[in-house]
Amino acid sequence: MATRVVATATVRAVKGRKLIPTRAALTLTPAAVQRIKSLLQDKPDFVGLKVGVRQRGCNGLSYTLDYASHKDKLDEEVVQDGVKVFIDKKAQLSLLGTEMDYVESKLSSEFVFNNPNIKGTCGCGESFNM
Repeated sequence: MATRVVATATVRAVKGRKLIPTRAALTLTPAAVQRIKSLLQDKPDFVGLKVGVRQRGCNGLSYTLDYASHKDKLDEEVVQDGVKVFIDKKAQLSLLGTEMDYVESKLSSEFVFNNPNIKGTCGCGESFNM
């Protein structure tokens, strides 16, 4: 089965703001939880979303979001408020302590990863380096 990209994602380096440390690899804001629930509502074949990382953009890496029908052996599983997010093995270290949010404005709607581990991002926020 071919993977389908769910949504675009922006990355923000978190500076001057402390994220609350948790034991989870990734925390979800209430807006992200609601958006994931709505994305999965009419898709009984999928149990959650999968976050990955790939080489792309002017800063080197970007996150990917796909529908997930199951948890792969080496995936990290985050369950919060009734939704599941699986983190691909390659993305696990880059996401530690990250907050996943969903933001809507007049011009766009997207998932945003507020990541304290990032050293820099490109101007549009699509790619990052560590």
